[in-house]
Amino acid sequence: MRSFSQLLDGLVYTRSRNGKLALIADYMRGTPDPDRGWALAALTGNLDLKAVKASAIGDMIRARVDPMLFEMSRDYVGDLAETVALLWPKGEETDDGSLTLSTVVERLHGLSRAEAPAALAAMMDHLDAPGRFALLKLATGGLRVGISARLARTGFARAFSLDVDDVEQLWHVLQPPYTPLFHWAEGRAERPDPGGMPFFRPFMLAHPLEAESIDLNAYAAEWKWDGIRVQIVGTGRETRLYSRAGDDITGSFPDIARAFSGDAVLDGELLVKGDYQGGEAASFNALQQRLGRRAVSAKMMNDYPAFVRLYDLLLEGRDDLRPLPWTVRRDRLETFMAQLDPERFDISALIEAPGFDALADLRAGTRDAAIEGVMLKKRDSPYVAGRKAALWYKWKRDPLTADCVMMYAQRGHGKRSSYYSDYTFGCWTEEGELLPVGKAYSGFTDEELKWLDRFVRTNTVNRFGPVREVEKSLVLEVAFDSIHDSKRHKSGLAMRFPRIARIRRDKPASEADTVEGLRRLVS
Repeated sequence: MRSFSQLLDGLVYTRSRNGKLALIADYMRGTPDPDRGWALAALTGNLDLKAVKASAIGDMIRARVDPMLFEMSRDYVGDLAETVALLWPKGEETDDGSLTLSTVVERLHGLSRAEAPAALAAMMDHLDAPGRFALLKLATGGLRVGISARLARTGFARAFSLDVDDVEQLWHVLQPPYTPLFHWAEGRAERPDPGGMPFFRPFMLAHPLEAESIDLNAYAAEWKWDGIRVQIVGTGRETRLYSRAGDDITGSFPDIARAFSGDAVLDGELLVKGDYQGGEAASFNALQQRLGRRAVSAKMMNDYPAFVRLYDLLLEGRDDLRPLPWTVRRDRLETFMAQLDPERFDISALIEAPGFDALADLRAGTRDAAIEGVMLKKRDSPYVAGRKAALWYKWKRDPLTADCVMMYAQRGHGKRSSYYSDYTFGCWTEEGELLPVGKAYSGFTDEELKWLDRFVRTNTVNRFGPVREVEKSLVLEVAFDSIHDSKRHKSGLAMRFPRIARIRRDKPASEADTVEGLRRLVS
């Protein structure tokens, strides 16, 4: 566990992407099987130790230290695992190396929820604070060390001088601890064969458009839909759905998988149908009701019927279309549409505009609930993994903004665990009540974060566990992509991608925006 705890500690306190990749690569090269495979599973979110719950960990520490001390310490530290690791009474701390990562996984995998706490406590008694922290993070599955699954796989690829896109193609046909993957990476075995399996292919991505104009004779324009990008992979016998990060999301959308029986790979946008006819899409808020669920009920599928608006055809049978120009792939996609269920699949329409200025006017005038901008695709572009200059551009519509009042603050995670960096903000009702309309934890600089943290600490009026209520005096200019009706919030509104655009120290809280004003922006 010592080397794994050192890895986590390094990832938490290393800010640069290259620094994190170097740490992961060094660990993967220097750690034996199967420990490094289990670590890779944990870093990519593919290790699920169901027996250990956060509530059980809270009960364990309350039985060993003063519960009030624990609550106060957790409020200060902001992270359950870090608090428990630091407060845990010192045991023998005789870490002789026998408690390996694979030992921990094997022990916890075979336990019931009733048995897990005692086994976890026994292991913690033999570890130091960093080891306890790593063990708790591993056991709860909440690593949150500032890396994505894609970054972890990139670190693995870098360790063995592999192409990360090649690793991505194998990822979903292998299971932890990925021994065949490591053996191939080290040249000790042949490349695992994903043949016949519905495996993921890396997406082609777009650069933000920075040019003031672009030639529409060379580029095709289509709407950038506000859902989630998905890849449909069918073998004729099995169909899987993958997110842009390569995560298998078939369990959340089995209705889409059942509706596709072809032997092909397609790229599209996953959306939920609106309440009106014509294949129109509802806002992202509707789609969010189904995201992240491992299983969905018939009622959920009926209330939020999903469909895919298709962009591209990557493979059809044994034909790999990716090297072909976009125009050829588009023609093949339009032909392919005839065999698909029109209730579950349609095609993203092209935007007809006589010139760039006219396209700009169309983009500026569109506030459809499911549109977040325009895509520009070079007509002769092949489908290549990642972002390639001058091939595809995304031209997102300008964000909306509102002046809101900070209401509550909570500590962040990882390197921000010592700062109040998550802010809930609200707007005024006609009756003068302040209602929450969103929550943001990005958009500000490090210096602004320090200033906001001081404001929270010196203007706290109440505490609710790890949450602080602050004096309603600070105005934040909040940028957001769109706003939608929501039954989950007292204000009846929910913002899409809110972020702090500016701290308005110059503006009185009484002059912040109103809920009614925000409601007029609902698309």
